[in-house]
Parts: sequence; C-alpha cells; structure tokens
Amino acid sequence: MSEHGGKTYRPWEPERYQQGAYSPAAKLSEGELVFFLLDAVSQMDLRRFYAPYETEPRGAPPFDPAMMVCLLLYAYCVGVFTSRKIALACERNLAFIAMVGDERPDFRTISDFRKDHLEAFIELFVQVLRLAKEAGMVKLGNVSTDGTKLQGNASRHQAMSYGYMKKEVERLREAIEALVTQAVQQDEADDAALGSRRGDALPAELERREQRLAAIEAAMQRLEEQAKAEAEAERKRRAEADAERKRQGQKRRGRSPKPVEETPPDNAQMSFTDAELHIMQTNNKGWDYCGNAQASVDAAYQIILAGDVTAAPNDKQQAKPMAQATLANLAQAGIDRPTDEWGEPHAIPSTLDNGYYSEAAAQALEDLGFDPYIAVGRQKHHEPEAEASAEPATAKERMAAKVRTPEGKALYARRKVIVEPVFGQIKEDRGFRRFLLRGLKKIRGEWLLVCLTHNLLKIWRYGYAQKAA
Repeated sequence: MSEHGGKTYRPWEPERYQQGAYSPAAKLSEGELVFFLLDAVSQMDLRRFYAPYETEPRGAPPFDPAMMVCLLLYAYCVGVFTSRKIALACERNLAFIAMVGDERPDFRTISDFRKDHLEAFIELFVQVLRLAKEAGMVKLGNVSTDGTKLQGNASRHQAMSYGYMKKEVERLREAIEALVTQAVQQDEADDAALGSRRGDALPAELERREQRLAAIEAAMQRLEEQAKAEAEAERKRRAEADAERKRQGQKRRGRSPKPVEETPPDNAQMSFTDAELHIMQTNNKGWDYCGNAQASVDAAYQIILAGDVTAAPNDKQQAKPMAQATLANLAQAGIDRPTDEWGEPHAIPSTLDNGYYSEAAAQALEDLGFDPYIAVGRQKHHEPEAEASAEPATAKERMAAKVRTPEGKALYARRKVIVEPVFGQIKEDRGFRRFLLRGLKKIRGEWLLVCLTHNLLKIWRYGYAQKAA
C-alpha cells in the first residue's frame, strides 16, 4: 500500500507490469467472441483461401490463411475496418493477440489479403448461413428486403459534370493540337541539330493532357451509356402505364410528357476516383457518392440471407435480383422452404417497402415462389387509411388490398423490426458507414463480409444466450 496526502492507495508497480506475461485465455472469459470465431473458423472449408499459395514456391512463407480469415472476421465483428487499425490492434488488444500471437501481419498484408480473397469471402457467406441453419435460426416466416446508402470511397472534389466535361474536352483538344504543332517544330529543329541521334521523348505536358483527355472522354461515355439505360427504363415505364390505362379505359390526364432524352443533362456528374458509383441523396438530405447496399433478412433472428450493392439510387429494380440471390443462397446452404401439414412447400412471405413496388416486381416475386407484401405508396403518420374499393381492378389496387388485410397488416408491420434494425446494428453499433474499397465488384465483396460477420454475431449471441439459460 502507498500513501499520498493521508490517503491509502492500492500498490502500483509499472516496472513489474512491463515485464509481466499476459495470457489472453487467462484474461478473457471462455465465452468471448474471439474464442467462438477460432472454433468456427477451424470448422470452415477454407480451401479457396489456401489455393493461391499452394502453387507459389517463391518468397517467404505466407501467414496462415485461416489466421488471416479469423482476424478479418473478428475485426469486422467488433467494428475495426481499416487495415492500419487492425494491424495496431494486433499489437495492443488481447483478443487480437489471441489470434495472431507473435506473428503479427502488417497493414499492407491485411489490406492485400482482403482485396485478393473477396470472392472467397462471398463463398464463406453461404457457409455461415449454413451454421445459422444448423442452429435453427432461419425460419422463412417473413423475409424482409430493404436498402441503405453507404458512402463510397470516391471524392466529390475529383468529380466533373457532363457540361464541364464537354468544355474541358474541347479545351484539351485545342491545347494538344497546339502542343503537337510545337513538338513538330521542335523535332525539325532537333533534327537539324542532332541528325540521326535520338532526341527528347514525347513532351511530358503533351502526354499528361492526352491522358486527361482520355479519362474525361471515358467518363463522358459512361455517363452517356447510363443516360441511354435510364431512357430505355423510362420508355418501358411509360409503355406499362399506357397499357394499364388502356385496360381500364382511361385517358391520360394533364399535359403529354416530354420526349425521353438519351443525352445526359449538363449537371450529371461522375467521380474519377470511383467511376462506377453515382452521386445520391443521403438520409441527412446531403449528396454524396454512395453504393445502395441491399439486404434480405429473415424475421426469426435477423439473419441476412442475401446481400448486394448497386449503383442505382432507388430500389425499383432490386426486388427480383435480391429474391433470386436469396433462393440461390438458401439452396447452397441446404435450407428448404417451409411446408404445410401435407409436406407441400408453400410461398415464402416477403415484405418490402413502397420503393420496390411495380407490377413487374410483384409478379417476379410470385413467379420465384414468394408471397409478396409491398406497400404501393407512403402512408403518413396519423393519417387515416383510404377506403378500399369494393372490387380491386388493377394489380396495384390488388396489392394495396392485400396489404390491408389483417394478415397483410401483421406481416408488413414486422418489416420495421426485421430489416431496418439490421442496418442500425451495422451502421450505428459497428460503425460501418463507408466502403473502403473501390469498384462495384469489390464493394459487393466488402458488403458481404459485413453481412456474414453480422450473422456470426447473431449466432454467437444466440449460443451464448442458450448457455446462460
């Protein structure tokens, strides 16, 4: 004991502490997440991770892929996402030390492993889904799908509008033409002075401007292709609306719509740091380059059944691909559809908000074996519901009537406590609000890494709760 000013304190001996050996097993409880993951990873099929190293005889022995997989899974579970922070935790955090010991990978090794094995992590998602099935955590009583905007690794300051691109292309072409003329004149002077000897290479300024011109023209082409795709989608939407009016014998009200434009507007923007992402409006009413992250979640324990990231700013076209991905993952994980008392499989109830609704989306879900409940419009708080027509005539009216039934109300009301809390757990609890990688293919892999670690956390907590009970 020591005294200071008459108060007695517990002993403090930093010199001894600096020399002491700290055992993670002695300091961490048996039910810690890290021990659960070490056990789970040992049972996983990691051949896809090992394969690239098996035929490479050169270089020093690599870190064991199983260790690297466990390290990244634990880091994403506890909200440590950047490779530098993970590497630092390997030196200072007992749970991380329990995985890596004295063989601590540096941040570059961690970053490269993540980028090089994204496809393998996608396969791992299905293995984790299989673990959830074995734990009895997937019931398929209500599969809810939604999307959330996550900021991309793209700079708004390295972006350019289509209108400015046109002006910049014209300016660069004039500048390049002037530089080429100057280079020809210089070549003639050099030939006279140097004869057959090699002169200077292509002027650096000319090369820089040609590279910039190529980058801007490529960005313009991507914007033009995007505008054509959006124009085609708008034509299809108008054709469906016209067909629906003809079926009902109704005439178009108001002015005729303007012709569909296939050319991008001058204010259409694209970032040069990640050209595949588009600028989107976020929840805080601001604008940023984002990916629209999708998730289909099972109601029983909030297990994510499928995930994807799209560059589309809305969810209109995502219902069918998410349903297809869900079915594919369920099949690979060996999860069967629910059956009735006679053993016949029945449709999987599926709830989606009004952002997904279209007649085509609802029909596609039914064709795939789902029973969709999709809101056809926004219902304001405390606003009384409109009375349903006696005999719904259109697909939209039939869906609205279906959602208003007692069963439909009960199912759809659950959507808010199925999929929306999952995004809160990912963004608020774990702090994943921004993709670290660039390009849609890579950020899709990163999102599935986030989703599979969400499922691992659910499985771990469920097992921990079972033991405590």
